[in-house]
Amino acid sequence: MGRPFGVPVYVAPSWFLVAALITWVFGDQIERVLPELGAARYLVSLFFAVAFYASVLVHELAHTIAALRFKLPVRRIQLQFFGGVSEIEKETETPGREFVLAFVGPLLSLVLSGVFYLSLYAVEPGTVPGVLLAGLMISNLIVAAFNLLPGLPLDGGRMLRAVVWKITGKPMSGTVAAAWVGRALAVLVLVGLPLLTRTGLLGNSTDDISGFTTVTDALLAAILAAIIWTGAGNSLRMARLREHLPELRARVLTRRAIPVESTTPLSEALRRANEAGARALVVVDGNGDPTGIVREAAIAAVPQHRRPWVAVSSLAQDITDGMRVPAELTGQPLLDHLRATPATEYLVVEESGEIYGVLATTDVERAFVKAMARPSS
Repeated sequence: MGRPFGVPVYVAPSWFLVAALITWVFGDQIERVLPELGAARYLVSLFFAVAFYASVLVHELAHTIAALRFKLPVRRIQLQFFGGVSEIEKETETPGREFVLAFVGPLLSLVLSGVFYLSLYAVEPGTVPGVLLAGLMISNLIVAAFNLLPGLPLDGGRMLRAVVWKITGKPMSGTVAAAWVGRALAVLVLVGLPLLTRTGLLGNSTDDISGFTTVTDALLAAILAAIIWTGAGNSLRMARLREHLPELRARVLTRRAIPVESTTPLSEALRRANEAGARALVVVDGNGDPTGIVREAAIAAVPQHRRPWVAVSSLAQDITDGMRVPAELTGQPLLDHLRATPATEYLVVEESGEIYGVLATTDVERAFVKAMARPSS
């Protein structure tokens, strides 16, 4: 949809489903206030749906601007089912910044709600502009209040995480606390939202409640609860992942490799590797400079009886600049480097340019799984 502040904005397909639902529900509400509009009420309602998600975009832009101010890269903003999300690629370094980053979204929604409230004084009540402004005021107030609930993945959960992090000095403790509060909120939404509607505590008339309304409220509560529960679980997994990232070291995960010339038969190259205790082959030119990495999958695909007749150069992948990995890379910088140039194997080099070995993505994945299986500290 565009690139405000250099960050791409996407609209998920689920948004169109929600826009249609808002158009239908809000259209029925408009009919009660402005029955003379007839079918045109759905055009007004569609405009409200678009304007509401524009407000959600402003909410997410607040997070994005704060993240960029803290020099945190933002991959994208996505508008989707029940709101939006700013995909910030790195964690904040301090609990104070985490709190600010989380709070600016609901704060801006509250500001928007106040702006729409003040705008009501400039229009006549019972008109199309009045109905739209009132709807946008209430919806932004609801967005702010909902996001301030103290459980992950909501903004209030991130604020709670920041507070616990500040008290304990451990970001993981904050994540665990906020995630479990988020799960408790999910259960509360699942059970409590339909009950509030049935009892009229939300300001609705209980006389209008039908079987269809009951089913709709239960379905809405289930969807909201599932989103919160899943988001809380994902937050825990991502926190555990970041906690174990420093354990991923290129030097530790690298396979020992031997240099071979391009014309070397595969069988001879494998014999030399076995004698040297190496698990990888690097093709070098006449000056000893690396030019390619013999792919493990390509070796496995060559039958034993053909290996004396196949040159290693035919199984090698040319080495590009992005496939050279400094041996000292660890954690997130290592993953960022691998993600920038997708490949199955990488050449690991020392600062001097000397060949250290070959890093296989399968080894990185196994290290990931092993690290994630260990309990958090």
